Amino acid sequence: MVSPAIFIYVGIVVFGLKVFVMIGVASLKIDGRSCLGVRVELPNSPPLLVVIAEKGFVMCGFLNVEAAERLGVAVAMVSGVKTFEDVLNAQVKAATSKAKGFGVDAGMKGVEALKHMF
Repeated sequence: MVSPAIFIYVGIVVFGLKVFVMIGVASLKIDGRSCLGVRVELPNSPPLLVVIAEKGFVMCGFLNVEAAERLGVAVAMVSGVKTFEDVLNAQVKAATSKAKGFGVDAGMKGVEALKHMF
């Protein structure tokens, strides 16, 4: 379901210290349709993960559902994930009203939410 990833390495300077952050981008196929997976490795933290479909995306708990609601974005949020496969298999904990309008509901798996956002 997840194809090989393209990884981009970014060097940043924080408080005079050089810190390397890895940003990974992967093409994911769901029922023959393409999604884009973005993974950001963070220092001393689980990664930030987002899987993007045509009309919306599934995100990890680092990102804010309330802000997405205010912006009118179709978003489903999952938590406790460390990989793209985890995002696809995790249960949706929350969704914006726009995502709910596409048929996304809390309790469904991330992969099912993405299918509603094509």
